[in-house]
Amino acid sequence: MAQVKIFAGTASKYFAEKVAASYGCNLGDATLFKFSDGEMAPHYNESIRGAEVFIIQSTFPPADNLLELMLMVDAAKRASAHKVVVVMPYYGYARQDRKDKPRVSIGAKVMANAIQSVGADRIMTCDLHAGQIQGFFDIPVDHLDGSAIFVPYIRSLNLENLTFASPDVGGLGRARMFAKNFGSDIVVCDKHRARANEIASMQVIGNVEGRDVILVDDMIDTAGTMTTAAQLIKDKGAKSVRAIATHAVLSGPAYERIENSVLEELVVSDTIPLKQESPKIKVLTFSDLFARAISNVVTHDSISSLFI
Repeated sequence: MAQVKIFAGTASKYFAEKVAASYGCNLGDATLFKFSDGEMAPHYNESIRGAEVFIIQSTFPPADNLLELMLMVDAAKRASAHKVVVVMPYYGYARQDRKDKPRVSIGAKVMANAIQSVGADRIMTCDLHAGQIQGFFDIPVDHLDGSAIFVPYIRSLNLENLTFASPDVGGLGRARMFAKNFGSDIVVCDKHRARANEIASMQVIGNVEGRDVILVDDMIDTAGTMTTAAQLIKDKGAKSVRAIATHAVLSGPAYERIENSVLEELVVSDTIPLKQESPKIKVLTFSDLFARAISNVVTHDSISSLFI
């Protein structure tokens, strides 16, 4: 069996250290040299010849995070690694998964092409914005399910009148999956956008009166959709409103909106580091989930067995 080595890109070193510790190995030794103009040159400070190399890097902005990841994959292939697995906890540009209007890019496909072009043998990611993004790749994709971490936490809350909600129609399947685990009802918030990151109107479809409602989404960016949905649900008579979002993009006025919202708490993962602390935001680590997935890839065991 090939030796397993886990390395980290600069943006996800905090996460990779936890994954390596959970897996039971030290994080591999690699450095990123930068020229005075910002040009990047990654270097592995140990032999990786014949090794099964896992490179951990989320691709949230800036775009340098993606470029660094691609350079690290290329360097590993040229150093004769047996296999190179890209571990991308957060898949950037996933929201651009189709042509929803004329003359636009399908950014998620561009990302897939870029990563494959440098020789990645496998992709591991989590809670994609749209599951069909897996089909943009011609190499195996391990799509991890964050419910394996979120469901036990929800159970620990011991909420009696639990209802799950989707902040938009597109996320209904995700909310339904959570509801199935608890035998709960679901509601949906039907929204219309005037433009990206700006909501024109929203309405709640379903009964939430007297219920403990949990909004479920794959990511939270400006928090406009989530906080608006939470307010509408509360106005409809909900007992409490919480939110779960795997990827804490949290840009622009997000933190202020969350602080001023009716949300009891926002539960996120550590696939993206928080820009600031907030008493309303709880972070659950996905490092153990990724460590177990890496182990199962190495031993050729089932990945789906890790999910709820």
